[in-house]
Amino acid sequence: MEKLKIAGYWAASCGGCEIATLEIGDNILKLAEAADIVFWPALVDFKYHDVEQMADNNIDVCLFNGAIQTSENEHIARLLRAKSKIMVAYGSCSYEGCIPGLANLTNRDGVFARAYRETPSTDNPNGVLPQTSYQVPEGELTLPEFYDTVRTLAQTVKVDYFVPGCPPVGKQTWAVLEAIIQGNLPAPGSVVGAGTRALCEECPRTKEEKRVKAFFRPHQIIPDPEKCLLEQGLLCAGIATREGCGALCPRANMPCTGCYGPPAGVIDQGARFLSGVASIIDSDDLDEIARIIESIRDPVGTFYRYSLADSMLRRARIK
Repeated sequence: MEKLKIAGYWAASCGGCEIATLEIGDNILKLAEAADIVFWPALVDFKYHDVEQMADNNIDVCLFNGAIQTSENEHIARLLRAKSKIMVAYGSCSYEGCIPGLANLTNRDGVFARAYRETPSTDNPNGVLPQTSYQVPEGELTLPEFYDTVRTLAQTVKVDYFVPGCPPVGKQTWAVLEAIIQGNLPAPGSVVGAGTRALCEECPRTKEEKRVKAFFRPHQIIPDPEKCLLEQGLLCAGIATREGCGALCPRANMPCTGCYGPPAGVIDQGARFLSGVASIIDSDDLDEIARIIESIRDPVGTFYRYSLADSMLRRARIK
């Protein structure tokens, strides 16, 4: 039987998804028996030219990780979409925008000002900023255009399947690859390798009535290892996050931050998380409620840490 042709790409992301693919362990031998890697720059020395020469739909499946933040990201996303039968948004950055999506709180000018002028470690007395084109004696040097707005993969090209996680856990990655190898994929548009319920359903912690008088950051308290973290005032996103990772963070006594995206049927993960937190504030006094709310640091980074680019908000208005 002819082997499958698999491609992978790393756009605007940290690269953790590239490493996560190796967590399938010995199953990598099964993958090697069933598929050939025809493009994966992080693993093998491929060039864009190699893909451009392929016929359309030549690649069976592409695992695309990373958000779309530059013209290069968009160009390769469109190129790989044309060459691939199946396009998979692999990991939270391609699925929801993830941490790169928080750049939507500002624009290119704001990002460049912070990165190249304002940070304490920056030594840039002339205020030099990246340019798309620059002439040197040897010729013209070019860089991709840096966009004002970070987009998800599905906001750029048609996506067939979504694999959440920052990064996806090993068993989930193999579940996806195995489904591809066996030709047992669900209906297009599905989230693959994860469940449909909220993470709370697979979290082993004891859950009682959720009523809180204060919210804490993880370094401020030592939580009870058996009790629901949200009931202890830690902002755990399990109530608004899809199951599938095995509740790794709560099992390690840390609150879920929401990297698996929303459960089935939830349109806006941040809004679900925010409404859930608002419902457990134990007070009828407006001044006390305001004090409790003020204890939540960085609301956007808390409620929309992974999903801002894919939310109803999408981005901040920049005057």
